[in-house]
Amino acid sequence: MIKRTAIPHVVMSMMLLLALGAGAERQTGRLPTGPVFDVVLRGGRVIDPESEVDAVRDVGIVGDRIAAVSEQPLEGRKVIDVRGMIVAPGFIDLHSHAFDLPGQRMQACDGVTTALELESGVQPIGAAYEMIAQRGAVVNYGFSSSWTFSRIAAMIPQMPPPAPTAEWYLGAFRYPRWTTDVTTDAELTKVLAMLEDGLRQGGLGIGVNAGYVPGVGGKELTAVSELAARHGVPTFTHLRDWSIVDPNSSVEGLNMLIGLSATTGVHSHVCHLNSTSLRDGDVTIRMIEAARQRGLNVTTEAYPYGMASFPITATILMRNAKEFRERIGIDFDKVRLIAKGRQIVDEADIRREQKDSPGQLVIMSFLDESDAEDRRILDATLTPPWSAIASDAVPWNLPDGSFVAGEAWPLPANAASNPRSAGTFCRFLRIYVRERSLLSWIDAIRKMTIVPAKILGDSVPQMKLKGRLQVGMDADIVVIDPATVSDRATPDHSAQTSEGIRYLFVHGTMLIEQGTLDPSAKPGRPIRRSVDAK
Repeated sequence: MIKRTAIPHVVMSMMLLLALGAGAERQTGRLPTGPVFDVVLRGGRVIDPESEVDAVRDVGIVGDRIAAVSEQPLEGRKVIDVRGMIVAPGFIDLHSHAFDLPGQRMQACDGVTTALELESGVQPIGAAYEMIAQRGAVVNYGFSSSWTFSRIAAMIPQMPPPAPTAEWYLGAFRYPRWTTDVTTDAELTKVLAMLEDGLRQGGLGIGVNAGYVPGVGGKELTAVSELAARHGVPTFTHLRDWSIVDPNSSVEGLNMLIGLSATTGVHSHVCHLNSTSLRDGDVTIRMIEAARQRGLNVTTEAYPYGMASFPITATILMRNAKEFRERIGIDFDKVRLIAKGRQIVDEADIRREQKDSPGQLVIMSFLDESDAEDRRILDATLTPPWSAIASDAVPWNLPDGSFVAGEAWPLPANAASNPRSAGTFCRFLRIYVRERSLLSWIDAIRKMTIVPAKILGDSVPQMKLKGRLQVGMDADIVVIDPATVSDRATPDHSAQTSEGIRYLFVHGTMLIEQGTLDPSAKPGRPIRRSVDAK
């Protein structure tokens, strides 16, 4: 229900305008007249979940900040009529591997203004930030210090020095020892040193992609958690154990992660709980809620699809057909080759592909969203008010297996990825708000804005200015058509942008206007912790 009560932003907006050097002569306690604001969003339904505002307001932008949220009409150099639209904080994606320009543009069309690579992370951190800064960014970006990159560098002498690219990481799947073996003492020392160096270069936490490393032991994961706790940053973890049956079930893996939070004091963030839980999502979400009620700092995220993605030589796909069926609950014909655009036929087929192209990406359909019971399991991970929505976006492939790169826009029609790389956030709004009415607009938007902002807020000061549509906050703003917002990407035609995102601002720069993205705009900025001397 839309609130019509006034909100006390007039004085606050005046203070911000003075601080920004605009309207310094007007200290009257009233909103100044004339084109004081650079941009005014006129008459939209403003939703700010942190303050529980859901009301018709004008929003004024000065420079890169929100300068006013007012019941009174505002005047600006540019006034945009957004009556009938929802005006909300830009969406924050805590889990995106698609940090190249094509990936960022597709996510911007899904309402995302900040997309962070936290589950896998990269190494070296400084080089990653420098690479993006030189190239330019469409949306805000940031990285965790990568445990898997560090492990590869410490254990695989055949690999070249680490580079913050998907190609470097996927190339390591030719050398499986880093996924199957416990580190030696000397190797673990190198891993921890690289992780700490990444944190000191501004990494947002430690990415622990343990689902691809079943050979890792509890001592190593404890040491990694202790390191993160000392620096006051989260671990972003893909559960080590990935199965619907014991031993080594997903439930077992989650219990281990909750235990690490209890014993080390680390903030444990569980990545894509829906996919790592497989058919046990209703069990694992209750486990996290119970841990939170007992005071443990455990958070999570999920995406509104029953489709996971990873390299074809991930250990989950190295099982024989019988074990795969028992542990994952599906057959190999539920695996799809992204670049080649076809389903795997049987075990012999997947073994050929693993040999010929070990780093290629696949889609694995672990839940059938047309089945009522599977929908119930997926809903369990997506609807709690404290869990975030995140995409797990992956890079865009061409049929020859190379990645789409550079400035090309729109994407080639034959580009392919997991559909969630294009449609996660608009799909969530379409299904869970408009079609099924499982959540209100404000509650759904909460899970894409203030919830992820607060997951990082204690360790990353910049995030205290994001996920909020309030005076003084960063002008990262999305304008949504509630009648049409929807995903369009499918497994067969994934390179289709979402619809219903009418305007998108990143730090006050208009990136999308009337539904059209400006490919020349690169307003994204780094999200980065300051140097930590611990």
